[in-house]
Amino acid sequence: MDSYPGKKDLSELDAVRVYSLPMRTRFRGVTVRRGVLLSGPAGWGEFCPFEDYSDSDSAPWLGAALESCFERWPEPVRDAVPVNCTVPAVGPQRAHEIAANSGCGTAKVKVAEAGQPASADVERVEAVRDALGDSGAVRVDANAAWDVDTAVLRIRELDRAARGLEYVEQPCASIAELAAVRKRVDVRIAADESIRRAEDPLRVAVADAADVAVIKAAPLGGVRRALRVAEACGLPCVVSSAVESSVGLAAQLALAGALPRLPFACGLGTISLLDGDVVTESLLPTAGRMPVPERAPEPAPALVAAATPTAETQHHWLDRLRRVHEEMAG
Repeated sequence: MDSYPGKKDLSELDAVRVYSLPMRTRFRGVTVRRGVLLSGPAGWGEFCPFEDYSDSDSAPWLGAALESCFERWPEPVRDAVPVNCTVPAVGPQRAHEIAANSGCGTAKVKVAEAGQPASADVERVEAVRDALGDSGAVRVDANAAWDVDTAVLRIRELDRAARGLEYVEQPCASIAELAAVRKRVDVRIAADESIRRAEDPLRVAVADAADVAVIKAAPLGGVRRALRVAEACGLPCVVSSAVESSVGLAAQLALAGALPRLPFACGLGTISLLDGDVVTESLLPTAGRMPVPERAPEPAPALVAAATPTAETQHHWLDRLRRVHEEMAG
């Protein structure tokens, strides 16, 4: 892909603050969400690639953060974005509570959690369907955990449990596997990791492997680059968060607000997964919708101070920021 938007020297930033926020429930194996808040002339951005990402994988995340710091986001085509609630790999009672109390008409349910039996996924999906009623939409996310045959079996089971799934997100790892699964099931297939972790997302041909593209501003290098990926893939798109603070989440909302078409609810109601935030007015859904912001909210000094990790963790993230910036510049 082309050079990252907003590529600047780190010395041009006005502020750099490392944060650490605990998760309410383990999510993708993560129990604490960490990252760096950056401030520039256009506002605040957030650099928070997951801990297991290489410097090369993390470079688009820094590009997205610098875009927020140094550039205005594209003009939105809508004022608000419909969102789903996110149900982690919890028990059925808790899953029912999350969906019922969310105010959303769509729920994304995590499945295929390591160490849990398939029956736990079925019970969780049944509980969510019961909470939403027949008019709600239920989608599941397997985070590429299955092989083709397992995916076909599990999708059919979960489709029955949901009394009709809206779609299944990334059931397998590769595009070839997604295509094979898609031929054998009657449920829409959504591609996520296959797009955002591709070497060149603009050239990932997913049309025969998926019905829906899940895109994220941070791992795709910013709002503008993600919009180009959406155009190139030619599929209906859903914008999903990277479980960041409200600072980073604002960029995801800006992406969803600027997409020409938005036929599905987006996975952006994720602040509730964190035990805390760095802003006083968190970006939360109301009646299943979230407004599109002009810029990221400004962190509150007291909340940033409360979320500041140990000196060792700060050093780790500042060194990571430096390395990734060098990777991006190279």
